Order: sequence, then C-alpha cells, then structure tokens
Amino acid sequence: MGIQLLDDVIIILGLSVLVAFVCHQVRVPTIVGFFLTGILAGPHGLGLVKAVPEVEFLAEVGVVLLLFTIGIEFSLSRLLQIKRAVLAGGMIQVSLTLLAVFAVARQMGQPVGEAIFMGFLVALSSTAIVMKLTQERAEIDSPHGRTTLGILIFQDVIIVPMILVTPLLAGATENLAGIPLVLVAKGIGIIALVILCARWIVPRVLYQIARTRSRELFLLTIVVVCFAVAWLTSSIGLSLALGAFLAGLIISESEYSHQALGNILPFRDVFMSFFFVSIGMLLDIGFLFRHFGLVVLITAGVLSLKAIIAGGAAVLLGLQLRAAILVGFGLSQIGEFSFILSEVGIEHGLLSGNSYQTFLSFSVLSMAATPFIMGFAPRMADFVLRGPVPGWLRTGLYPVPEMATAGKKDHVIIVGFGVNGRNVARAAGVADIPYMIIEMNPETVRSEQGKGEPICYGDATQEAVFRHADIQDAKIVVVAINDPAATRGITEIARRLNSNVYLIVRTRYFQEMAPLYELGADEVIPEEFETSVEIFNRVLAKYLVPRDTIEKFAAEVRSDGYEMFRTLARETASFADLKIQVPDIEISALRIDERAPIIGKSLAQIELRKKYGVTVLAMRKGTDVVSNLDGNMVFHEGDILFAVGSSEKIAGVMGLFHAPDDKEGS
Repeated sequence: MGIQLLDDVIIILGLSVLVAFVCHQVRVPTIVGFFLTGILAGPHGLGLVKAVPEVEFLAEVGVVLLLFTIGIEFSLSRLLQIKRAVLAGGMIQVSLTLLAVFAVARQMGQPVGEAIFMGFLVALSSTAIVMKLTQERAEIDSPHGRTTLGILIFQDVIIVPMILVTPLLAGATENLAGIPLVLVAKGIGIIALVILCARWIVPRVLYQIARTRSRELFLLTIVVVCFAVAWLTSSIGLSLALGAFLAGLIISESEYSHQALGNILPFRDVFMSFFFVSIGMLLDIGFLFRHFGLVVLITAGVLSLKAIIAGGAAVLLGLQLRAAILVGFGLSQIGEFSFILSEVGIEHGLLSGNSYQTFLSFSVLSMAATPFIMGFAPRMADFVLRGPVPGWLRTGLYPVPEMATAGKKDHVIIVGFGVNGRNVARAAGVADIPYMIIEMNPETVRSEQGKGEPICYGDATQEAVFRHADIQDAKIVVVAINDPAATRGITEIARRLNSNVYLIVRTRYFQEMAPLYELGADEVIPEEFETSVEIFNRVLAKYLVPRDTIEKFAAEVRSDGYEMFRTLARETASFADLKIQVPDIEISALRIDERAPIIGKSLAQIELRKKYGVTVLAMRKGTDVVSNLDGNMVFHEGDILFAVGSSEKIAGVMGLFHAPDDKEGS
C-alpha cells in the first residue's frame, strides 16, 4: 500500500499542477482547480487514485497545518478581543440556521430526527476554505475577517456536541449519560493547559531549542507542538483542527512565532492541496449530471439561506451592513466537518442512498463556488448600500456617540486604527497636527474616545462618514486598513469628495498599487515593497554609499516601483565598483590607550593622512563626537578616532594608539 500511496501522490500532484496552471491562465481560483483534480482523479471520475483513505489522511494533515498557521498569526489576546463573535455570533448563526433547515425539512416530510440532523450539516461552514481565502486577501484583521473567524471557531467547537447528539436523534441513547459533563471538564482542562503552555512552558522550551541554532531541531519542535496539542484535543473528543488552532495560539505567545510560521507555510500549502483534492474526490459526477437541476437549486437555496442568516448574526453583533454582507457571503458554504458528521449519520441511519449523494453534491458545489462568492461579495455590498437602506442598518445596531469635528481645517483623516493608524496618529499628535480617525470597530472607538482620541465610528466606504470627518477641509487622508476591496472604494470616494486632498494609501501587496493609483491615490505604500526598500537601504549603507545617495535612490524606487530595480545595475555601476575604486576600504574605531605615542600631540603633528595614508573622519572625546576636526586638536588617553583607509594602512598606524610594549592590535 505504501507504493500505491506514492503512485497516487505523484498522480495527484502532477495533475494538480496541470489543472491549476490551466485555471490560472483562465483566471479561475486555484482552489477550484484542486476540486477539479479530485473529480478527475477520484473513484467517480477516471479512477486514477486507489488509496483514497490515505489521501484523506493527508488532507486532514493539511487542515491541521492551516489552523495551526492561523493560530500562530493570531494570539490569545486577539482571541479574547473576538470572544463576542465566538460566543454570541456563533450561537446565533448555528441556532438560526439549524431552526431554518429544520423547518424546511419538516415541510418536506422529513422525520424530526433527520430534520434536526440536516440542520446540523448545513449549519457548519468551511474553516479551511474561508480562512485560506481570507488570508490570501489580507482580511484576517478586518472587522468582517475577525467576526468570520470567531463564528468558525464556534462551529469547530459545536461539532462535538453535534456528534454526541446524533445517536440520540436516531434513538440510540445507551451509554450517553454524563458524557457532556465529562467533555466540559476535559475542555476546561485543555484551556488551562493551553494558557499554561503559552505563558510559561513553550517560550522557555523554544528558547533552549533556538540556542542550538539548529533549523532541523527547531522545525521538529514546532511540528511536535502542533500535532501533540491536536492529538490531545482529538483524544478527548474535540476536533484535530481546533487543537491545531490552540497549538498555534501557544506558539504565537513566543518571540519565535514568525520563524515557526515561515517554516510551516510550505508544508501547509502542499497538504492543503490534498484537502481540496479529497473533497473533489467525494463528488459522484454521474449523480450530479443526472440530478443537475435539483442539486443546483438546493445549492442556491443553501447559499442564500446561510448568507442571510450569517449576515443577520453579524448585524446583531453590531457590524455595519457592508461588513455583515461580507460575513454572510463568507460563511454561506457547507463545511468540511459536515462530511465527518455525515459519516456518523450514515452509521446511525440518518443519511443514506440518494440523500447522501445529494448532500455531497450540493456541499462540494457550495465549496467550489466560495472563491467566486467571496470575490463577488464586496461588489454586492456596494450595490446594496447604494439602495434605500435604513440608517441604523448602515451604521450598525450599537452606534458609538459621534464626536464633533466642526472647525477642523487642514487636518489629517486616518482611516483604520490598527498598528499603522496608531503610529500615524501618534506622530501627528507629537507634531501638533490636527487629525481625525475613522474606525469600524465599536469597541476600539469607545475605548479610544475614553482616552480623548478624536475618533469616530463609521464605514469610510460611505460618503456620509467622510463628510462627517470634514474631508472637504482635510489636507491629507491616510488609508490604513486590511480590506483591499474597501481600500479601493475609500480611495475613489476620498478623491471624488476632495480633489485637492493628498491621499496616502497603505496596502499589503505590490499588485494593488496600480489600481489604487488609477483611482486617485497620490502615494501607495505596499508593505512588502517597503520591506525590500529598507533591506536594500541597509545593504547600500554597509557598502559606505553616502546617505543622501541612498535616499535619492529610495525615492526613485518608490516613485517608479519595481521598474527601478531593473535599471539599478546600469545606473549605479559606481556602487558595484566601490571596492575597485577604493580597494580594501575599511572604517575603524581606534582607541588611544594609556602611554600611547599619540597622546599630547595634535592632528597636524601626527600627519596621519600624509605619512600613513589614513584619514580621520571624526573623534569621540568622552560623550561628545567631534566631526569637524581642527588640526590643532590634541589627543588624550581614552579618545576614539574614526579613521578610513585600506586594511594595510589601518594596521600600520596601530602602534600610535597603544603603549610601546603592547604588540597586539585592536
């Protein structure tokens, strides 16, 4: 079977490359390509894959690694910030979806037990797909991203009670008494263990591992933490994915989280492809074609129902309508844990035959449609908001008291109060520049208003919010949010409302620059681009390139984009020739020791440049640094001279700075 699995892995990866490449050429999301790979290679397609259970195991590893990386990028403190979305939002979404599906199933003549079980299946959404797409769109930290994650976490937890209740729905009640209380006790124990590990145990262990400077040992330790916690949660009846998320939270509390994330990402991407392929392998394409109309109708109904309910849950949490619509569309598909639950239902006779194939068909279709739905959601939200929507729905159920902005002139409007927004506000405050903040998180707004920050609650994609911030009199608008679609909308609105305002937009990726410039941005600052600029700044500085020259090139790179890098070599040949023009150039700090021959003599008397070929750039005397040296300046013990010259010349003057009997250089 080992050889068979290897054959199947090669088939899956090779076919995935081919299908994914074709999908990329026709601009179809890669996830859909993986689904198609599974359909083609699976038992209901060409039958190329034989070791189906083993492939499903690899798929489960992919889900574990995905949730692990999400946990690393999150943290316990950030999880506590979305506790309301987890508890209230998740409970509302799951309960209302279950009740709605139950009512529809009962109207269609389904028994009570089967109707409730179908509600269980439909209530769950795909953590793997939604979180992967949300990560790719850099929206994890947006209001709708945080709410979506919170509801998905609740779904991952509620799957356990659903599995326990399923036998009850089929009438099998033996040996179930007391299990919920035991499970709750185990869950509390797991949470306590996670907090203990995150705060004290894992950071110390990783410190000792990091001291070895062994990449292999560090990677193995990270993998052990991930799978050990996942196994622990699975052993008490919780899901592997939830355990992996908790393991990621543990790692996130240490200073080694970024290194851990970088090590895991390549493995995650490979194993996630197996997950999507395995989902496609479940679909019986023949059954789908025979009942195509019915399956499409059910799929559309499920997507619509779940989008409305999840969006409604987000509205009840206080989100503005635009964010609520994005949450609704994001959670509209069926989840991967529904397949696990369906196996329990088959075992107890709640799902069988055509009903099972129907469930598989509309589930896979809903998951395959998710990339398109989430891509379409921002445009749909903008379309809805252009209609006659009540004001309370636009601004959310729990509006924050407005802060007066009358009288502000030539101020800075900061959209988004994350790390970048806070830094801009802090800098403006220090420079005594008037500013106004627009933020969508009501809790953040309430907190910052209490501290006296000029902040207002609102969705900057709405003109009324910008007008409230007096954009017509603003001098600068800084857009610093994590929602690419909203960023484009805000840029367009800001430019339309004030053609003279200086518009600075922060984005995550370089490819977002051109569309934002077209919409009217004066400056677009992509994070990945600025990182590269900072790196080459420091490289050039190490090669003694003058600071003004470095700043000039940095400005040119920022204005021209990466096109500058293509011409950098031919335009800056002098940089590459630096070592040829000044061979073995070296800058050294030379300390004058006790009884050194140079003590009591002046720079003019020593004649370092004329006699030794060494030029003194500056000198430190105590805490003072003298950069404009006078030839009559006398040297004293403890002074430090900063000199430039070849390695050989520097070595030749060492004797002047040490006592006569000191033969060692410094």
